[in-house]
Amino acid sequence: MLSPEQIVAQPAPGRACGTCTLCCKVYDVPAVDSVAGQWCRHTVSGRGCAIHATRPDHCRAFHCLWMTEGWLGPEWKPEKAKMVLSLDPVTRNMNVQVDPGQANAWRREPYYGQLRRWAVASAPQKRHVLVHVNKTTTVVLPDREVALGVVAPDERIVTRERMTPQGLTFEFEKVRQVAQAT
Repeated sequence: MLSPEQIVAQPAPGRACGTCTLCCKVYDVPAVDSVAGQWCRHTVSGRGCAIHATRPDHCRAFHCLWMTEGWLGPEWKPEKAKMVLSLDPVTRNMNVQVDPGQANAWRREPYYGQLRRWAVASAPQKRHVLVHVNKTTTVVLPDREVALGVVAPDERIVTRERMTPQGLTFEFEKVRQVAQAT
């Protein structure tokens, strides 16, 4: 499995977290006993990480898409959008981690329209936009949404293509991963 520590992403020129700390709320970080949906106990509101100098490699290596992609406008800064965007390094799916305190933020404009446009642009490459509110996942497609519910740690999302009279469509299901014998 690829971990964030193995990915090197640099902030775009002029980008800094500043007062934004939303990643400290929307992700599980076992190294500091932080659970998605709750503020990490090391977060200082409006200031950042109280253990910044000694924070785990997982946190040190992470930069959201707003930080790394200068073309994303100021409305996508997580503290404003109430969601953190990232790309899965293996599938290249876009993950949208939504602040559970603002669970419908992704459905507001300009966000929802842009997520749908990204879904349209991503479909030919068999990439998808996945919206996560805590552990609940919804796939945003060009023509619809697919609610997958809770995706357990031992499950993966499998995508299948199907041609219909209206064109190519995608079907999704959660599949339990089988432990490999060693």
